[in-house]
Amino acid sequence: MRAINITQDNFREEVLYSDKPVLLDFWASWCSPCRMVSPIIEEIATEHLDIKVGKINVDEQSELAAKYNVMSIPTLIVIKNGKVSKQAIGARPKNQILELL
Repeated sequence: MRAINITQDNFREEVLYSDKPVLLDFWASWCSPCRMVSPIIEEIATEHLDIKVGKINVDEQSELAAKYNVMSIPTLIVIKNGKVSKQAIGARPKNQILELL
């Protein structure tokens, strides 16, 4: 499964009401560290079917970025049962991202 593009329209259904933990990647196309993390995020999405992986473009979804106080990107947030369980800022290797889960 590939990472899901999360927007204001599908956020409630895909994230808050998800029966699986959700790894959210807040990113932007102009962000070099975001481009480094992106292939890792996609890899995790295809390898770990027990979680849901979503990508939120902060330029297009500024309300969601503001809701979660995203000031720097990439920001990774894990949501379980509709609540933030872990958060990390900055590019990280795959093993550190998996530790968030």
